[in-house]
Amino acid sequence: MEQKIEQSLIPKRTLPGGEQIPCMGLGTFGSDKYGADAVSEAVYGAIKYGYRLIDCASVYQNEAQIGQVLHRVFAEGVVTRKELFITSKVWNDRHGEGEVIASCKESLHDLGLSQIDLYFVHWPFPNYHAPGCSGDSRNPDSKPFSTEEFMSVWRQCEALVDMGLARYIGMSNMTIPKLEAVLPLCRIMPAALEMELHPSFQQPELFDYAVAHNILPIGYCPIGSPSRPERDRMEEDVVDTQLPSVAAAAKAHQVHPAVVCLKWAVQRGQIPIPFSVKEPQYISNLQCAACDPLTDTEMEAIRQDDKNCRLVKGQVFLWEGATSWEDLWDVDGQITE
Repeated sequence: MEQKIEQSLIPKRTLPGGEQIPCMGLGTFGSDKYGADAVSEAVYGAIKYGYRLIDCASVYQNEAQIGQVLHRVFAEGVVTRKELFITSKVWNDRHGEGEVIASCKESLHDLGLSQIDLYFVHWPFPNYHAPGCSGDSRNPDSKPFSTEEFMSVWRQCEALVDMGLARYIGMSNMTIPKLEAVLPLCRIMPAALEMELHPSFQQPELFDYAVAHNILPIGYCPIGSPSRPERDRMEEDVVDTQLPSVAAAAKAHQVHPAVVCLKWAVQRGQIPIPFSVKEPQYISNLQCAACDPLTDTEMEAIRQDDKNCRLVKGQVFLWEGATSWEDLWDVDGQITE
């Protein structure tokens, strides 16, 4: 790859401590379609092109291969460790006492790093499902969210900061009722909140809540996750790239509708983390943040096209007695138990 993007062209977002990070990162969840080697090779190409934020997780089963890539780009002088912002996440089966710290150390070992920049609690409960399991599978040990149990996990995350193993810590897949329950108890506040965000699922209340509490929203599935696992697909799902507002903007700017979804995300203020193993796509994804912004009229049209269509419903995490996937998301405004 000969071309690379100039870093000064990429807009930045500001973390609570004042540090600036890129407005877009590269996701590394290969779903059921791409193996660890394909994902890590994309990470290599993306960093060479100019990506500086890489979103990882232990459950993606590719951190060791990504670690080899990080060693490679450091050795080749493509980038320094300080120039990269690397995230990881503790999976649901590692919520026990001492397990969060152990999990983070394992991720650091696999990634070949001494410190993670941002470490997330991947899901706010210990409900486990095996990678690649069907959407109908259920773990009999699953249970609803518990403030006390979550704070036990969060205290370990705070310890990671104290130990110098993580610079920042964050939460993921939360709701406003859950945040209201735990934020007053936090000694170290979350720097970021990872959440599903795309034009057909904008979560304006949760987005605004995070911003109001100085928590940076990071949006997964930013183009509607066309590669998401089959278990997360339902007939009624909306295809973001076919929304009238997105299609109209794509025609006006002469770009793919996926690019419009990413432009919208960047201009709205979140950090999208699109995933692609295809070089033209991940190049185009980052390029679009640096040029030809959407107009105010186009942004408003997309805002009005919100369909409240959650794609990652999380039904594999349901506990005995739960009525539907909506119980995971506190749709009635209070924590579902």
